[in-house]
Amino acid sequence: LRHFLRAAAAGRSGPAPELPPEPGSTPGAPKVYLETYGCQMNVNDTEIAWAILQKSGYARTKELDEADVVLLVTCSVREKAEQAIWNRLRHLKALKARRPQACAPLRIGILGCMAERLKEEILHREKLVDVVAGPDAYRDLPRLLAVAESGQQAANVLLSLDETYADILPVQTSAGGRTAFVSIMRGCDNMCSYCIVPFTRGRERSRPIASILQEVRMLSDQGVKEVTLLGQNVNSFRDLSEVQFQSVAAPGLSRGFNTVYKAKPGGLRFAHLLDQVSRIDPEMRIRFTSPHPKDFPDEASVLQLIQERHNICKQLHLPAQSGSTRVLEAMRRGYTREAYLELVHHVRDSIPGVSLSSDFIAGFCGETEEDHQQTVSLLREVRYNVGFLFAYSMRQKTRAHHRLQDDVPADVKKRRLEQLIATFREEAARANAALVGQAQLVLVEGPSKRSASELCGRNDGNIKVIFPDAELEDAAEFGAPGKAQPGDYVMVKVTSASSQTLRGVPLCRTTLSRAAASH
Repeated sequence: LRHFLRAAAAGRSGPAPELPPEPGSTPGAPKVYLETYGCQMNVNDTEIAWAILQKSGYARTKELDEADVVLLVTCSVREKAEQAIWNRLRHLKALKARRPQACAPLRIGILGCMAERLKEEILHREKLVDVVAGPDAYRDLPRLLAVAESGQQAANVLLSLDETYADILPVQTSAGGRTAFVSIMRGCDNMCSYCIVPFTRGRERSRPIASILQEVRMLSDQGVKEVTLLGQNVNSFRDLSEVQFQSVAAPGLSRGFNTVYKAKPGGLRFAHLLDQVSRIDPEMRIRFTSPHPKDFPDEASVLQLIQERHNICKQLHLPAQSGSTRVLEAMRRGYTREAYLELVHHVRDSIPGVSLSSDFIAGFCGETEEDHQQTVSLLREVRYNVGFLFAYSMRQKTRAHHRLQDDVPADVKKRRLEQLIATFREEAARANAALVGQAQLVLVEGPSKRSASELCGRNDGNIKVIFPDAELEDAAEFGAPGKAQPGDYVMVKVTSASSQTLRGVPLCRTTLSRAAASH
């Protein structure tokens, strides 16, 4: 989620960077070009789809002009995301027309949420797309592409009650290979009135813990230094694969929170998974996203783990969506403003120095100016370090589409969004300024985009940190001085801060365990 949503909050969107072809590709194999739009779940879906196609004899290319198959992994959360795909298809139509007659026709596929939502329109609009595959149909891609090779259109958008791709180890594609995303569950049962996800990704189901641990161990062996556990609602994780845990009582909700569905008994819960994942590699950072505020029960086992384990990042995403209780009720979020703020105070009491991020929607159905100002005041009161803010986009099939009116004018949405973004940045700059003078442990990601003489990484709170690429001593003392590499941990003293970035001077290379022991 991080990369795309940060960009989207700043008004940018687009495809994730393309990757080099897999080493050892079979000569003459059909070449597939994959392009990812939307959230980090879609990046993970891309890795799953590529793992399936690789086993079926496909090669991967980063050159669009070389491709025999172009697959777009799509997003439906907002209208703007879908429009980006329609625009891209217009470009691909020209590419398809230019393809030499001696070559087999270029096959174009739409995968993911937009495929699920708009199957008929995609297949019939300009007759351009050959393959349509929903989020639960990636195993069927080799067959669908074979059908398309014969000149027919092929589609599979069936949603599953149990597909988690647990037996497919995704081919990791993150830049530098030092961070990875591990899907722990699919779908969502929350049915928030604005949200299309339950209709494009289906009902909530969790991967068996054993398969998740196997994937994380594999990533550790490959030298990955940070894993983010992914799901639409990670803290409602419930592994039902082991019979002896199927009668466990459902955890209670905290005071002031409710849900549209009945409590679900049985299964191993997220706290158990987080505990097990954090024990695999003491030098691997663990993050997770996105949790739902309602699923932090009073016993706070997850919060306690975050506080106790040095390799679980002291960072939480608490999506609020609005600061108005009236709007939250219309959104069917399951909490009031007061209950949300009580949770924030509980989190900060439990995890000193925690970094908080959140999601907000400007201009939801029926939102008044007073409702909007309550959201502004929540941003000021909580002072988030990271924020993802968007204007409301009505989606077909959602409860809001059937029951509510999208009655806030576009110019009002735009003004309110701009005010929310300005308020967030002002408060985030204050929150980040408090870190000036402190030493922060930074996981190096690579060179800064703006200067080859600087390095970029992220601190425990998931805030970008930029510092000079200089010769550094090793804190272990027996290591030779040298420049930091991607995947290294570097202690950086913060010298300045903005709403989105920290700058500092590097002190030394170190390890996650050593840094934790010295605090």
